[in-house]
Amino acid sequence: MRGRTKELITSIKVYIFTWILILGLIFGLVWHRTTFDQSLETIAELLSQRDFWITLHVLYILVYLLFLLFRYFIRVYRKQGFKTMGIQASLRVLIPAFIVLAVFKTIIYTNGNEDFDYQWDHSIENTTGKVIDRYLADGKHRGMSVFGWSDDNEKEIEILVQNNIEWVAVIPFLYQKNENTTKMSTPETIAQWSQRDSLFIKTITQLHAKGMHVQLKPHLWIREGWRSNIKYQSNKDWDSWFDTYRKNMLHYAHMAEATHVELLCIGTELRSSLQQQPDQWRSLVQEIKTIYNGKLTYAANWDGEYELIDFWNELDYIGLQAYFPITQKANPDLEAIKSGWDSHITKLQTLSNTYNKPILFTEVGYKSEASATIKPWEWGSFFSILYRKKSNRTQHLAYQALFDKLWHQEWFAGIYVWEWNTRSTPNGAENSLNFSPRFKPAQNTIAKGFGID
Repeated sequence: MRGRTKELITSIKVYIFTWILILGLIFGLVWHRTTFDQSLETIAELLSQRDFWITLHVLYILVYLLFLLFRYFIRVYRKQGFKTMGIQASLRVLIPAFIVLAVFKTIIYTNGNEDFDYQWDHSIENTTGKVIDRYLADGKHRGMSVFGWSDDNEKEIEILVQNNIEWVAVIPFLYQKNENTTKMSTPETIAQWSQRDSLFIKTITQLHAKGMHVQLKPHLWIREGWRSNIKYQSNKDWDSWFDTYRKNMLHYAHMAEATHVELLCIGTELRSSLQQQPDQWRSLVQEIKTIYNGKLTYAANWDGEYELIDFWNELDYIGLQAYFPITQKANPDLEAIKSGWDSHITKLQTLSNTYNKPILFTEVGYKSEASATIKPWEWGSFFSILYRKKSNRTQHLAYQALFDKLWHQEWFAGIYVWEWNTRSTPNGAENSLNFSPRFKPAQNTIAKGFGID
């Protein structure tokens, strides 16, 4: 009995120590980029989330099981010697782990292996080190949604320039717990920059120094749910939510004006708010115009959200999150993908003619998997490679079809590809099914498309 009690006390001590260590590490990482009070708020927010607790307990259990396993073999070694410990470790751990790893690697190889030999064309790359700025001639946005900014982005910006990218979407995130939370995080003082704001301002300055154009595109990120589905029980709750959203947008309007950003996106995929609060949105547009003198757009989802907006005439572009389904089958050929655009193009041209405004794809992207053109809006996961077929070919053809069918349309103002992560690596791209074209044939396809005069 005493032995079991001692085991229990030891387990409790390890549990408490582990949690103190985890929370300390999280607090240190958060505090590095925010104030002390904001760090405490972030920790409190994390502790209120069920998924956070589940994830960390799973990690704790895994680490504790490894600890118990290690302790078991130490005891076997002390009682029966190294040889017996080695045999048991081989039979109970090493051989099963080897089998699991072999199966895992085999599945990854099978799903990642593709008969597609793409010949990279370096001749279309911009090696001058300067933005050619084709936008001045044709008004097309050759854009990329970029993540992973740091204090020094010079090398990363040079790579963007090399790939004929002329516009960059800088994307700050606004945070809200779930679809029913009536307030989101807001700046303490509008137009007073936090450490996080300063990183964006520095990034914008570095982009402009290299001749790049910038779209500032704040996104509302909801931890549980989707921003299009926010819903409240009363007008008071709706007004409370919009007041916090308004404060954020005015904050970023001041940032856009101060940094001479060329385009500001005032909202992204906020369908339910557009339906519930049309008057507030029109007022917000007018208020932003008293602060910011650049061009404006709104990023409406492809599935009809753009029909809810009655203030397109007040903006410079009709912005669309362009994840249109364009095929019904996986592994499509180029002609099938191009044909899939026909019905969408007819609707887009009508939309442009109705408001006499150009259409800008504020987002468009395709994963590097065989079914990427069926439901382009679907996200994958780290484990997608275990049950989905990788296809650099499909991703490449999807972008090729987009440029072939849309780029020369008079009403078409260009695209922002989703997404480019500056931390991507060649090794990581080999088994990645995500949206990033980095180190994949699609990167070169996009560079070719953007190189069109």
